[in-house]
Amino acid sequence: MTTPHSPDAAPTTRAKAAAPRPIAWPVPIGVAAKRAGISARMVRHYESLGLINGVARTDNGYRQYTEADVHALHFIRRSRDLGFSMEEIAELLGLWHDRSRASSQVKRIAQQHIDDLSERIAQMQAMQRSLQTLVSCCQGNDRPDCPILDDLAAGQAEHHTPRIPRKTLPNQ
Repeated sequence: MTTPHSPDAAPTTRAKAAAPRPIAWPVPIGVAAKRAGISARMVRHYESLGLINGVARTDNGYRQYTEADVHALHFIRRSRDLGFSMEEIAELLGLWHDRSRASSQVKRIAQQHIDDLSERIAQMQAMQRSLQTLVSCCQGNDRPDCPILDDLAAGQAEHHTPRIPRKTLPNQ
């Protein structure tokens, strides 16, 4: 007698995980965007900024991205995730493609970014302390007087809470 688990049993059909098919390069924008983890809109944006150059097009005008293009798009996305500006990313991309570069050039950009982040963090912590002080002064009751609103209405001249310049991050 054979059981389903005995060696003499007929092989059972199992759902096999589909092996990923190799990608035929070049790929259209939707595939490139998905592989890089960004939207097609962002791919077009990065191309318009000159971060991705020389994208081939089909006879009917559809963009075609190579494996190197997708790798560059992933590089850009990772750089944005770390908060680098578009100008810094352009410089980093140039250095990445320049095999004769010195790593000190890359380190300088990264260190400047760290310094900028540290300054912004200190400014945000100062803002947090100011807001915590204001919140602790507010009774939070049914009365209309509110030290938070009074402080906001007093203007910048009386208070020295630092303003933080914001880096704009497009939606990815």
